[in-house]
Amino acid sequence: MTTFTAYDCQANELLLLNIVVCRVVTANCSIEVLAYTGYGSCAQKLYVAEGYVKLNGVPVWQASWCGRFTNHRGVNTVLIDPFSCSVRESRRFDTHFSTSNSTELSNYLQQLSTGSIIVGVSADEPRRWLGPALSTLRHFGVEVSDVERRGTFGFVAQKGYPAKTVLRKVVTGEESRSNPAQFNTTITGI
Repeated sequence: MTTFTAYDCQANELLLLNIVVCRVVTANCSIEVLAYTGYGSCAQKLYVAEGYVKLNGVPVWQASWCGRFTNHRGVNTVLIDPFSCSVRESRRFDTHFSTSNSTELSNYLQQLSTGSIIVGVSADEPRRWLGPALSTLRHFGVEVSDVERRGTFGFVAQKGYPAKTVLRKVVTGEESRSNPAQFNTTITGI
């Protein structure tokens, strides 16, 4: 398990002096992420995979390939409130289907306020048209340009603090079938 400590900083100008004020506020939010990949046909049920995001052990996002949940192909995001360890908003961007969904992902991440905490998890096949979002993801500390077709990844990031990002990725679809990207982390401060 990794620990994710986030910071809330604000810049103020005072008589030509730049002053940056940071505060650390206690939070205790456990985050579990499991990505998944697709493989084959669901008609034969030869391969079943499930993914999730859990906050303090409670599932807040679930999806599957040929399983009991809907397949949420692409990149899925969960904007969280680390103090209540709850979901503010969740979104799905089907980056396998079109570049416009990748552009929407990029625009969404860019419009988040500095300090926002975002969880991302891939499902089924995220990579096909992810190109337009790669630069923005990189600004969040999420380097996934090497992820191949049906590879998996998951991350927790705080906007404006890419060095704090927790990222796990499994580059190939073949390896992702047996060992998809997954991790546990805890936010201990904001």
